[in-house]
Amino acid sequence: MFTRKPDSSALKTEAEVKPEPDVKAEKPAAPPPAPVKLSTPLKGSSQMVPSVIGEDLRVEGNVISKGEVQLEGEIKGDCHCASLVIGDKALVEGGVVADDVIVRGRVVGSIRGHRVTLQSSSHVEGDINHQSLAIEQGAFFEGKSRRSEDPLSDAKSGMKSKTGFVTNASSSSTGNTSSSDDKSTRAAE
Repeated sequence: MFTRKPDSSALKTEAEVKPEPDVKAEKPAAPPPAPVKLSTPLKGSSQMVPSVIGEDLRVEGNVISKGEVQLEGEIKGDCHCASLVIGDKALVEGGVVADDVIVRGRVVGSIRGHRVTLQSSSHVEGDINHQSLAIEQGAFFEGKSRRSEDPLSDAKSGMKSKTGFVTNASSSSTGNTSSSDDKSTRAAE
């Protein structure tokens, strides 16, 4: 009266023995792709490792970089880079030109950048030409701040006009100075 259920293992073996040809043709077996490891950073400055000038290093001359520079030591000269972070004990005696400038240490010279941040431990003596400027409470800043839509291109034209100022000042060495020469000399100072 009672009949037995067929074994489930018997059904599996029958299915394995007679696979459907349509299913096999649709899904070819392929090994899973191996994970990709990049040995070099991706293209773009955000993936680049910053250049570090350590506390024990003093550079006399200009520093030029296409990427980020992290300064912990001293630079006596100009610094041109994409991004500059000036550490707590760092010193720059010269001009700074960068897209992003973060100052925690000391700068004696002009700063030109799209985004300039003077943190609370900073000490800046010089003019700042910027598109965006943030000054934290406790920061020391002595100089002029000028907003510009493109402060980096102004740096190039400013160098040309300063050369013109020196020429005007030297040509008027007779002591007869007009008011326009006087204004030019003040602007160059």
